[in-house]
Amino acid sequence: MSGDELKYIEDAFRSNWIAPLGPHVDAFEKETAQYAGVKHALATSSGSAALHLALRLFGVEEGDTVFCSTLTFIASVAPAIYQKAVPVFIDSDEETWNMSPMALEKAFDDAKKANKMPKAVIVAELYGQPPKIDEICEICKSYNVPMLEDAAEALGTTYKGQKCGSFGDIGVFSYNGNKIITTSGGGMLLSDNEDYVKKARFWATQARDAAPWYEHTEIGYNYRMSNLLAAVGRGQMLHLEERIDQRRKVYARYKKAFRDIPGITLMPEAKDCRSIQWLTAITIDPSTQRSFMDVLNYLNANNVESRPVWKPMHLQPVFEGAKYFTHSDKSVSDRIFATGLCLPSASAMTEDEQEWVIKCVKEALAG
Repeated sequence: MSGDELKYIEDAFRSNWIAPLGPHVDAFEKETAQYAGVKHALATSSGSAALHLALRLFGVEEGDTVFCSTLTFIASVAPAIYQKAVPVFIDSDEETWNMSPMALEKAFDDAKKANKMPKAVIVAELYGQPPKIDEICEICKSYNVPMLEDAAEALGTTYKGQKCGSFGDIGVFSYNGNKIITTSGGGMLLSDNEDYVKKARFWATQARDAAPWYEHTEIGYNYRMSNLLAAVGRGQMLHLEERIDQRRKVYARYKKAFRDIPGITLMPEAKDCRSIQWLTAITIDPSTQRSFMDVLNYLNANNVESRPVWKPMHLQPVFEGAKYFTHSDKSVSDRIFATGLCLPSASAMTEDEQEWVIKCVKEALAG
């Protein structure tokens, strides 16, 4: 928290607009749409809620297939299961760690032969980094399949000067407590398609019809953000660029510290991109004779919290047997998971704290 959130929260209290909805929700939507460069936005109770609404807008139903990034958090995929759809997982590429256009083409080719095209493609933007968006958008357009851009970890990232969250037919942000800015819990659905956002707004408010009483011809959800949480978000947005600058400095210090250490490679920053560097992730080559768990355990013993990278969705027990298309003859995401580690990357990290992390990583590798 910066402190600026309090003036918006106090305004919500003074006006007695606490929940549900209210003027801060309207303003937060407008300000976020303007920041992202889209025409419309809808504040939701979570990023997952926004993803779920998006898939329903795309007409995803029971038995439909949805192509999904495999190297991501399960929240990117679970909304497809809410709709009783079948996820098909797409590998990462080496240059971005995100969805591989080559693997995506393989999946579409397979779907075309089977005469069962997907209803949507969910593209996650891992740790604040975009994929090769131009190529992925072109592939989706060529098959006339909508792209859902899961920019939950990439609020503020730009690709060729354009904000992430604005490339897909629908984009989604998350304001969970671990994101670069937070409303403690919440999300945002973004689109240039006004009809999409109007329909999502209707479903997100329990699908209440225009009648003097509570009339419902469709099933909806309690998916809207409260005025109080939107007030927090407005205060946080004032400091988004500052937070991005802090995260990028954290990444740059790690990059400088590890550039001459054999066996350590940082997650690459995509070409033509300004990543927010939400998390700095590294891979540890087997030639070091140290696994990522060796380093993680040493860091934990020295009061440094670190975590493995996301376990790919195609390796999750809950998705056992799901189709999976690799980037090449070997799975890139499997390799990243087997060697990858996320380092402390908080905006508020001091240089001394980061130097301690760097020292511990070097000690762990040195044995």
